[in-house]
Amino acid sequence: MQSDYVIVGGGAGGLELACKLGRKLGARRVTLVDSRLYHIWKPSLHEVAAGTLDIHQEGLSYQMLAHDNGFTFVYGAMTGLDSAARRIVISPVLDAAKAEVLPERTLDYSSLVISVGSTSNYFGVPGARENTISLNATEDAERFRLTLLRLMARVEQEMYETRHGTATAAHPGIDIVIIGGGATGVELAAELREASGIYTSYGFHQLDARRDVRITLLEGAERILAPLPERVSGAALRLLGKRAIRVVTGCRVTRIEADHIEDAQGNQYRSNLCVWAAGIRAPEFLSALGLPVNRGGQIEVDAQLAVKGVPHVYALGDCAACIDGDGRPVPPRAQAAHQQADHLRKRFVAEAAGKAIPTGPYRYRDYGSLVSIGTATTVGSLMGSLKGLSWFVEGFVARTMYKSLHLMHHQAVLGSLRTGVLAVARYLIRRSTPLVKLH
Repeated sequence: MQSDYVIVGGGAGGLELACKLGRKLGARRVTLVDSRLYHIWKPSLHEVAAGTLDIHQEGLSYQMLAHDNGFTFVYGAMTGLDSAARRIVISPVLDAAKAEVLPERTLDYSSLVISVGSTSNYFGVPGARENTISLNATEDAERFRLTLLRLMARVEQEMYETRHGTATAAHPGIDIVIIGGGATGVELAAELREASGIYTSYGFHQLDARRDVRITLLEGAERILAPLPERVSGAALRLLGKRAIRVVTGCRVTRIEADHIEDAQGNQYRSNLCVWAAGIRAPEFLSALGLPVNRGGQIEVDAQLAVKGVPHVYALGDCAACIDGDGRPVPPRAQAAHQQADHLRKRFVAEAAGKAIPTGPYRYRDYGSLVSIGTATTVGSLMGSLKGLSWFVEGFVARTMYKSLHLMHHQAVLGSLRTGVLAVARYLIRRSTPLVKLH
């Protein structure tokens, strides 16, 4: 197989680049490679974990998107790279019974873009990998949701037996610990509090959500949402407090066991379910490709997003260690991946048309950050570092803007009309189905 422009990774940046290039250049020239068959916007995984978003309704088929946007989709994971021959290796695809569906393949390219996102960084904490769930992918979020459902069913039965005198429980209720007070941890905590209250309306009548579903958020820094302005952090802390979520800052986790977490001060936090949201790193396989990587496994790129010392290979998004044209490190955010995809699109379209290739460096523009605190409100800052301005936003306006970010991503890959139809359809589905996924 051969393609002029091969994009590995169908996350926010990679998929937008494939769609926009495909509409310009066509399926014979643009190929997207991904190890999954459907796309989900990663910032919504906390909703999938809480059960307030059904992944089977949310996912967008890569094959459908390829057909509609004029690119070719290749199913499989990238496992090897021969940069001299301009060729990548794609793994076999196996079904649930381990039978081979597709064999190992090779794909030749003229230009390669690696956009494989990030995974959890456990920082060597004993037990973190084995005893926590990280929301790296849809299957992680689904595993968390199903584990939570099983715990709630078990505790519901224990409480019924306790109240009728047939048994006793040592610690009635559920203890959920979230390690990491960044956007993912804060959003998951708020979404879980809201979802736990909804679950009690669907048959878990013995449970009192605020009393029996105990949520603790542990953060190593002195405040949650440390990269954001203090006013945003303070507002989020206040809103979490109103939702009976315990927040512990300045907490350095040193060990994680199956039933508890230990910190550097010797404190222990009981846990039935633990989520790791304390840091990210690039996927480990990148270090074996012969590309320059930093300590976090990110591919080192220049201000044009070209991999240093490797011709015709580019990287964008969380897996790229990029210093932009203003000399600043680019943060691992969806807005950065979106901007980087647009930067490469302009370059490749000009190159394919035989026009002068833009030579200006990529410059990251921080338009601010928004953090969801359940389905009712959002907090954040707008404009970020743009012209040195920053505006604090909270409540309905912030919530509306937060929702619009997801719609803007869909508009980039589906078009305006289909995005509008999809928004209406989801509104109607939410009014005709349970508010949480119950199976």
